[in-house]
Amino acid sequence: MTSDHPILSATAAPDDAGAEVALRPRRLEEYVGQRKVVENMDVFMRAARQRKECLDHVLIFGPPGLGKTTLAHIVAEEMGASLRVTSGPVLEKAGDLAAVLVNLEPGDVLFVDEIHRLGPTVEEILYPALEDFMLDLMIGDGPAARTVRHPLPPFTLIGATTRASLISSPLRARFGIVHRLDFYNPEELGRILVRSAGILGVPTDAEGAAEIARRSRGTPRIANRLLRRVRDFAEVRSDGRVSQALARQALALLEVDEYGFEDLDRKILGVLIEHYGGGPAGIKSLAAAVGEEAGTLEDIYEPFLIQEGFLQRTPRGRIATRRAYQHLGYPPPAGSAPQAGLFE
Repeated sequence: MTSDHPILSATAAPDDAGAEVALRPRRLEEYVGQRKVVENMDVFMRAARQRKECLDHVLIFGPPGLGKTTLAHIVAEEMGASLRVTSGPVLEKAGDLAAVLVNLEPGDVLFVDEIHRLGPTVEEILYPALEDFMLDLMIGDGPAARTVRHPLPPFTLIGATTRASLISSPLRARFGIVHRLDFYNPEELGRILVRSAGILGVPTDAEGAAEIARRSRGTPRIANRLLRRVRDFAEVRSDGRVSQALARQALALLEVDEYGFEDLDRKILGVLIEHYGGGPAGIKSLAAAVGEEAGTLEDIYEPFLIQEGFLQRTPRGRIATRRAYQHLGYPPPAGSAPQAGLFE
């Protein structure tokens, strides 16, 4: 069960596919934000091209919607390689992965989304493929069974995940390059929106782009989705231009507040304050109270609330901060010992 807002969910929706492809940067120089990641990847790819080698295997992790898939496409483009795309849930059996690996061409980039969902038997097939470019195949059954090693062409694996903690240590150790993608600041999102507006042919003021950026939860996918919806209001109810005033009116009608909150964000914090005295509360208890899966709260809602200073995660549980009380209109608790450090 999930109650993700179709506008503010950072997970990809079916109607995002075409728009994301059109708006996706093609080269590293077009990629906005994630400065350290971009600088490091530029060095690593230049070095690999100079040596005429494949790029080391890359692990990218972070909340959904921040550009992990986009970065994989850019790596393939910059390396002059073909991109093969699959995902952890699709590779249910060792044979599924073997079929993908034997069809790779030299230098190909294999992108595995949700790589944390690979099963143990599939991972075991992957280890020698990543280290030695060899595929170990089991032929026959019982006493007559034997292992055959099939050579693979050199390739680069790019694994993406929103839950790096669920990746096994042996698999993580096979990646030579590991990067975390962080939430974007409003200025970076504003630049992304100006670029997207140009591609979509939507006249957009800098102030209008900034207004959308502030409410996009630090996530490019959400920013571009909001831009498309605000464009609808601009074309139907105005002159087609996305101004700051028009953006505010449209986002108000879409029930997106100034912090990019949706109903479940407010419900999480409200329940934490009203039912648990502001916390601490365990994630499972909190999820049950709001009628949502614990994994959804951890992957989609918590990172943003923590990043923006509305929620604190402690060993004892989740705690609402002073900013959460203020935003929802609750008076901060007086003399609450477990939260004293949060309200000084």
